[in-house]
Amino acid sequence: MNGQILRSGLLVLLGLTVVLFFTATFTVYQTQQALVLRFGAVRNVTSEPGLYLKAPFIDTVNYIDKRVLDLDTPVQTVLSTDRQNLEVDAFARYRITDPLRFYQAVNNVQNANARLTSFLNSALRNVLAGANTTDIIRARRAELMNLIQDIVNKQAQTLGVEVIDVRLTRVDLPAANSQAVFQRMQTERQREAADLRATGQQAAQGIRARAEREATVILAEANRQQEQLRGQGDAERNRILAEAFTRDPDFFNFYRSMQAYENGLKPGETRMVLSPNSQFFRYFNDPSGQGGRETPDQPGVSPPGVGPSAPGGGAAPAPRAPGMSRSGPPGGGSATVGGPPGATGSTAAPARLGNAAGTVTPASDAVRAPSVPGSAVPSAGAIAAPVAAQ
Repeated sequence: MNGQILRSGLLVLLGLTVVLFFTATFTVYQTQQALVLRFGAVRNVTSEPGLYLKAPFIDTVNYIDKRVLDLDTPVQTVLSTDRQNLEVDAFARYRITDPLRFYQAVNNVQNANARLTSFLNSALRNVLAGANTTDIIRARRAELMNLIQDIVNKQAQTLGVEVIDVRLTRVDLPAANSQAVFQRMQTERQREAADLRATGQQAAQGIRARAEREATVILAEANRQQEQLRGQGDAERNRILAEAFTRDPDFFNFYRSMQAYENGLKPGETRMVLSPNSQFFRYFNDPSGQGGRETPDQPGVSPPGVGPSAPGGGAAPAPRAPGMSRSGPPGGGSATVGGPPGATGSTAAPARLGNAAGTVTPASDAVRAPSVPGSAVPSAGAIAAPVAAQ
């Protein structure tokens, strides 16, 4: 009986010892600071991690965070020096450096955040109100943030807090002004684009005008050279044709007639209404080119080389073609028509060069008649080949 009571007493004593131990000790971790309070008064401040003792059931421990804490402020509207409303979103990072002052000033983190938010908003308004929009957004942004941090840090020292960093996350125009600014920027870009387009069109017109002027000059020069070369070519061609005619008129007449046939009688393109006895087809009936002449049966037509009747009987001399001459004593001897000097008893007519198209119209066949004493009229119907010019 006594042993059982003893065991029970030992168990109760052990339990009281354990409870007393847990109530008389507290643990401080690496991320914490501790304030030991006795009836609300601070008895001890502990910043180092470890196991500490306190008065059981009398002292209480208040833990304060030792890490870096963040402060995110709501968006607020700030008026810059250029009378521009800006929506500023900022945040801050701070750390509790004096737990006792922190406890005495704000007691907890929630109250500290509220006080720091008011400090930060006031510093933002004071600093950003003295800068323009360009400085806030781009030019002096880092300098302005450092200045705001210094101001807030001085005010936060009274709370036992050190402000580590202050940043402006977003600086933007209000939604009502953003659309107006966008439209103004769009109008400016359109105006610049119109100026560039007009400048380009002006340059293009100048380049096009210079190109057209140069093209006109080049074409005029080319046409001038073309006409000169064409004239020289025509002159050379006429010279060659004249030389060819003087060498062999018969062959020349034949060659030009063949060219006229080739150019005039093209398949599917030629329509002609001509007499079969036309001079154009004289080489079709007679290889010598003497066929296809008009016959004396036709009224009012005399055979080649024979003219109309002369008064007093006989036949009158045939009319002379242009460029033909007549020599010899009138009324007797021999007559030479268009022949070379010194030729007697013969009549020769050179071929006439063609029209501007390049075709040649052969002259009438040369007529040669034997000399008859006392008469200069050759006998009708005598036909001979043309005499070649020397």
